[in-house]
Amino acid sequence: MFTFLVSDIRVRYADTDQMGYVYYGNYARFYEIGRVEALRSLGFHYKEMEESGVMMPVYENHSRYLQPARYDDLLSVTVTIPSLPKARIVFQYAIRNEAGLLLNTGETTLVFQRRDTGRLCAAPEPLLQALKPFFSETV
Repeated sequence: MFTFLVSDIRVRYADTDQMGYVYYGNYARFYEIGRVEALRSLGFHYKEMEESGVMMPVYENHSRYLQPARYDDLLSVTVTIPSLPKARIVFQYAIRNEAGLLLNTGETTLVFQRRDTGRLCAAPEPLLQALKPFFSETV
């Protein structure tokens, strides 16, 4: 299992709704920040993958809102990839405030898709090679 922590995501005023809470749709943006930085930590970059002709659209997104994040909170996102990807990759998230209070959990499933045909494809080999050290072989 691969896990990565992204810290110091400051909630901006524009992220909040009329009640002063982070608008629910912004959690998907926090997830994206987390997964992009997690992959970057492995030396794998979305931009290079897209330039090679592979896209990663979101297939599913699930969120559980436990406590509201508020303006000026400093958030951290723990990103977990629980299994090696094939044609799909699953990311799990836990968002906490600076006091360590768990505010939100979520999971997204993305698919690997060829840009030229729109057809699903296998996970890029460079991504698999970067992730393999985090997963033990099952016998």
